[in-house]
Amino acid sequence: MTTLPSPTLQHTAFYKFTPAQDVDAAIARLRALTVDLKGSILVAPEGINGMVAGDAAALDAFEAALVALPGYAGTVFKRTDCKTAPFNKMKVRRKAEIVPLGISGVDVTQGMGINVSPAEWRTLIDQDDVVLLDNRNSFEYRLGRFHQAIDPGVTHFRDFPEYVKAHLDEWKSTGKRVAMYCTGGIRCEKTTAWMRDFDIPVYQLEGGILNYFKEMPDAEKDWEGECFVFDNRIALDTKLQETATTLEDVYQGEPDGEWRLNRARRLQGDGE
Repeated sequence: MTTLPSPTLQHTAFYKFTPAQDVDAAIARLRALTVDLKGSILVAPEGINGMVAGDAAALDAFEAALVALPGYAGTVFKRTDCKTAPFNKMKVRRKAEIVPLGISGVDVTQGMGINVSPAEWRTLIDQDDVVLLDNRNSFEYRLGRFHQAIDPGVTHFRDFPEYVKAHLDEWKSTGKRVAMYCTGGIRCEKTTAWMRDFDIPVYQLEGGILNYFKEMPDAEKDWEGECFVFDNRIALDTKLQETATTLEDVYQGEPDGEWRLNRARRLQGDGE
């Protein structure tokens, strides 16, 4: 009797800034498409932001069905293999923003920063006139970062604009260009859309850190540490492999570390 191999568990992350005329209808469609998956999808008037996991065939079917829906063509999926099940349940929820910058009127579909491929990024961030910003929370920065990247010292993404506004005049007066990166690209797309009228060149890493790890076999030349991911796997190395990092490793020493740790444990148990 031939024993078939067990299906490989995979994780796919995606987002799409696309105006939704009927958020409730979008939620209903997404719930129907994810009955065989586990994960979390946020839906807002500005688009969708999701992470789901399942076997390869189920993810293939989901991705094909999603891009066939009106408004979702061109959605980019970042897929990785899993040892640990990233999620325990499937949730599709309505939010005011798919990524909370906290500034009204930011429309990514009207333009954003200059997308830089992973190969071009390596050259860009080595330039003396480039300010390299980590567009993530400080606990993510401490776990892993690009060499010479600046930690803006924020505890929430919505705090990032205040850092930019505090340093913008200095950057402009010294002829600096700004380059920023985040985990998958979504935070940078929204931030650079907000910054597009600031009269300063702004670049973003195409596809974020995860795409850099995928496209650059020697990513460790530019990156130190690991990359935090918002699921039960906790962190990935530059080969997109799970590490032994724990939630305690991530949040220990943070000003709000105990709150974050307790929240993360609740979400793990709840299947977020």
